[in-house]
Amino acid sequence: MSIPPGSIIGILGGGQLGRMMALAAAQLGYRCHIFDPHERPCAAEVASLFTRASFDDEVALRGFADTCDVATYEFENLPVRPLEALGSKLRPGTRSLAIAQDRAHEKEFIEKYARVAPWRAVSNLDEVERAVAALGTPLVLKTRRYGYDGKGQAWIHSANDVRLAWEAIGAEPAVAEAGISFDAEFSVILARSADGGIALWDSPNNIHEGGILRLSTLPAGAGIEAQAEAAEAMAMAIADALQHVGVLTVEFFATEQGPLVNEIAPRVHNSGHWTIEGAETSQFEQHVRAICGLPLGLTKRTGHFVQMRNIIGPEVQNWLEPLSSSLHLHLYGKGEPRPGRKMGHITQVSYRT
Repeated sequence: MSIPPGSIIGILGGGQLGRMMALAAAQLGYRCHIFDPHERPCAAEVASLFTRASFDDEVALRGFADTCDVATYEFENLPVRPLEALGSKLRPGTRSLAIAQDRAHEKEFIEKYARVAPWRAVSNLDEVERAVAALGTPLVLKTRRYGYDGKGQAWIHSANDVRLAWEAIGAEPAVAEAGISFDAEFSVILARSADGGIALWDSPNNIHEGGILRLSTLPAGAGIEAQAEAAEAMAMAIADALQHVGVLTVEFFATEQGPLVNEIAPRVHNSGHWTIEGAETSQFEQHVRAICGLPLGLTKRTGHFVQMRNIIGPEVQNWLEPLSSSLHLHLYGKGEPRPGRKMGHITQVSYRT
């Protein structure tokens, strides 16, 4: 059953993804209710309602659920058990969330449907040393939980790096993942409706700097395009197995042996920001359509060439420059432009073939 315009969509998390989701929802006639522990989250600036409370406050979550016709989340670092207060209103459900937020469980799940780099779960220094012996170097340690944009990661290039790397991630339970040779990074972004229908966008070539996405470009290039069909099949299998409703992102490495999954994100994604101007239906509108039971929109590119560039930290001070050319500027309304903080993005769309 479709949730009609005029209904209230609850969004757990008040960051830029929630902000852009709320803007897309408003265009379709929905109101949004933001739930976030911060005093002034940027998503609340463009929403009808805002509840400030901790994500593990079950009393507040039940009150939030009572105001919403459907609810979703903009990031995956949320406590799963308290979200049971939202019941069937939560889309996607907690299964997608629970798997994506623990890297060991995530890799075990993905291996049923796709290839991942050789890895080991580690919980102490001895296990890290054994992982190095088994997998060799280079090897990267990634905390099992609460890692993003390169945080919670440390590289081991020789046996001498083991202790320093373990301490660098806070001596927390982690996965030890073999460093692999790859030609490029790309993502498959799809939306799945409750009836199992799936819509996919073209896969962009993603370039990272310091663990943070810098550029997403389409066309992605021959190397990625040759592996896109196989990657899309893997991503759709993962979405179906999760019974996911909404947007799902699967990050891939393009290797000589074919596509290799890096990780999944059960939500709208930074590498899909280009879809706002660069596709017939943006990832944010598509997510709203999926969770509200509306028909999925078309995903064809609107231009031959599309590029999205993140505005990071102090770069936001040059906000006026993109407005003097044919670029699309998105600023997130965040506060202090700290190094590494995503403050906005710029999209370029070329309509010439």
